[in-house]
Amino acid sequence: MTTKSILSRREFIRRAAFATGAIGAVPMVITHASARPVPSERVAVGVIGIRGRGNFLLNSFMQHADVQVVAVCDVFKDRRLRAKERVDSHYGNQDCAVYIDMREMLARPDIDAVVVATGDNNHALCSLLAARAGKDIFCEKPMSVTAAEGRAVTETVNRFGRIYQCGTQRRNVSNFVFAVELARSGRLGQIETMYAEKAWADSGLHFEVYEPEPEPAYEELAWDLWLGAAAWRPFNKRYTERAGWRTHGDFSGGSIAEWGSHTVDICQWAIGADDTAPVRYEPINEMGDVEARYANGTRLVITKGLRFGTCPVRIEGTEGWVETGDSGQMETYPASLAAERRFPGGHSPEGHVREFLNSVKTRRQPRSMAENAHHSMLACHCANISVRLNRALDFDPINEEFPDNQEATRLLSRAYRDPWVL
Repeated sequence: MTTKSILSRREFIRRAAFATGAIGAVPMVITHASARPVPSERVAVGVIGIRGRGNFLLNSFMQHADVQVVAVCDVFKDRRLRAKERVDSHYGNQDCAVYIDMREMLARPDIDAVVVATGDNNHALCSLLAARAGKDIFCEKPMSVTAAEGRAVTETVNRFGRIYQCGTQRRNVSNFVFAVELARSGRLGQIETMYAEKAWADSGLHFEVYEPEPEPAYEELAWDLWLGAAAWRPFNKRYTERAGWRTHGDFSGGSIAEWGSHTVDICQWAIGADDTAPVRYEPINEMGDVEARYANGTRLVITKGLRFGTCPVRIEGTEGWVETGDSGQMETYPASLAAERRFPGGHSPEGHVREFLNSVKTRRQPRSMAENAHHSMLACHCANISVRLNRALDFDPINEEFPDNQEATRLLSRAYRDPWVL
């Protein structure tokens, strides 16, 4: 079978699924199967960024019978070669292609979807290029380093008709889903205050410039590609290490974005705020905790110290409250709200990956679609700006700007370095 006929077959399946979905039929759901679909009916996937999270997602995607990982891309030589070895071993062949520059991989017409698992700095850039290349996108959180990036990704995904799933997998984890149902069903009463956990106590970001070190050969580490759209600077290994970039304001959103991309996301979902964000932000202590308020008066507190493992949330209403986290534990008031339910705990992306693959086939956007992820990150970006400027800020979520505050509004975006564009 020629490449042309394979692509025609894929396009036929997609169009048929879209037409079926348009008349309200049940979406096609394919789960793990003992019989592997023929190559023309598999989702051909390329993975960009192969480290901790990238490795995990690579393995998760390969567990699905209707997926074929055909290419891996990483600016680090050792990572991309190890990833190829793992993919080839899984499929029992030598077919997995290896790329340094994601643009070369994205130019392949036979790739249907990409997994973006680079450092935070390049999530939006990779997503933009992938959408423009006609690929569907599963992008790790956070979707952006600035609000302008998130808006650009959302508009580009919509313009090119792509499926986008942000890696906020707790939208497909049972205890978080149940907590949201309690809030949305009205069983907690009118929601008054929500608490979203951040990753660590101090929310501060730094912008340190490290001392230059000898730059590795391109084949070993493509430094310019690692920087992506960020401002150029001489190489220093510290930038590339997670401990170096995760609190650096040029490459990350720090503590608030690290877990807020999950916890703020759950809170927004719980009150039906997927298309908006709080209208006021104010730092409340020296550790950078932030209190935000929505237009209807609901409070969102981004803080540290909740219970039940990583990424916990607490949602309080006039008639009750619920608190839960990655441990799977849940406490409610009144206790009858939980009805002694038991949840397995953990934050496996398995259901999230499956939802993405189903969306690729049906052309129906998943729960963590770009618009939802953008507005959750919009709240995180605004909270970070209020901490950085150490002042209360009023925000217009419709125009996505701080009225009458040019300094704060400028921090919603950053200049992109040639040749990259939003």
